[in-house]
Amino acid sequence: MLALLLAYLPSYSFSSEVVYGSTQNAAFFGLNWVMSNVLPQQAGLEVGSVIYQYTAVKDESADMLVHVQNENALGDGYIFRETDDWSGLPGNTINKIVRVNNIPIGFWGDGSIEVEGDGSVVNPNVIYTYKYDPCFDAQSDPSCPGYIPPIPDPPPPPPEVYNALNDEAVKEATEETDPELYDRDNRRRREERSEEGKRLERGLAAAENALNISSELAQDFMIDLLANEARFDPYFVQTIPGGVYTEAVTLPVKDIPDNRRGLRNNLAQQLLHEQMVESQYE
Repeated sequence: MLALLLAYLPSYSFSSEVVYGSTQNAAFFGLNWVMSNVLPQQAGLEVGSVIYQYTAVKDESADMLVHVQNENALGDGYIFRETDDWSGLPGNTINKIVRVNNIPIGFWGDGSIEVEGDGSVVNPNVIYTYKYDPCFDAQSDPSCPGYIPPIPDPPPPPPEVYNALNDEAVKEATEETDPELYDRDNRRRREERSEEGKRLERGLAAAENALNISSELAQDFMIDLLANEARFDPYFVQTIPGGVYTEAVTLPVKDIPDNRRGLRNNLAQQLLHEQMVESQYE
């Protein structure tokens, strides 16, 4: 009967993302067991159901309660407890599956089968079904998304930094440099920059003087033009030949008749307008 239940459980299929499985018989060695020895210690594991089977041995008239239970590892009481009441019943074998809605592994404390009253339990079999994501902890597998390679212990030594001032070849080249030659080069560069600056100043001064001279010449030329009034006389003595141009086109003096076609169109539009206004009032 227990094998048939396991065969029809949907949780016993495997997926490429989530792993489903079941434990061995937790009560194989007795009526008390430690869950760390039963469930795989996998991060993110959740228990989906508890399947158990046992045989109750008792007199039919005796009172007897059987508790299949797990302590709450993170608090008081039990995280799972299923009670079978055998009072007034003859001994028999029971097979039961109890779903627990995916309780995380951290809550599952030690398990046991407890008997209250007169009687005993034989051939117990307790199985837990579970599921987990192998990549719940991304560091568990290099193929998991978000995996970060661990830093080796101890960490690698820092890279050696090259300092050119400590290089023997650089030191020899520095020692062979003539300080006077270095100072002479710097002095020559300063003199060249100074001479170039002087040439630039002279060029700017010459340009400014040229502008001043040109502006004075232009002003004198304009004054001479304004003072020379005789040059404007020829424009005043010239005359343009012309006369009176009379209108050659004349219009006859008589009444122009109205356009009968336009009149009909106007009347038709007026009638249409009145009909539209009347239709709105209606």
